[in-house]
Amino acid sequence: MSSDDARPVYSTGAGRLCPDCGAAVAACRCATAGSEAVPVKIVATLRMEKAGRGGKTVTVVAGLPRNAAFLKELCGELKRACGSGGGVGDGTVEIQGEARDRVRAYLRAKGYGVKG
Repeated sequence: MSSDDARPVYSTGAGRLCPDCGAAVAACRCATAGSEAVPVKIVATLRMEKAGRGGKTVTVVAGLPRNAAFLKELCGELKRACGSGGGVGDGTVEIQGEARDRVRAYLRAKGYGVKG
């Protein structure tokens, strides 16, 4: 690999960098950031996390396509179904509290495969 082919993929100050334009993913100027196609069959992975959250439990739905519009819509649906807060992470949806059973039931009703 020559030095012309080398490009940074992570910056300590900015985090992940877009492979196309080189900007931080959150401030990407190109149209490819957060626009991964949504597959026909989705298999989501559920897990519980406490680390780094002040002892609060969070239900994390991982294994989802990195499509910003899809993740935002799914997050809103899950928050309404569980009656709690939440947010979108890097390819994940986080729901506050231990809502694994409600999230699993909701995702299965939508036709998604669920692990965990």
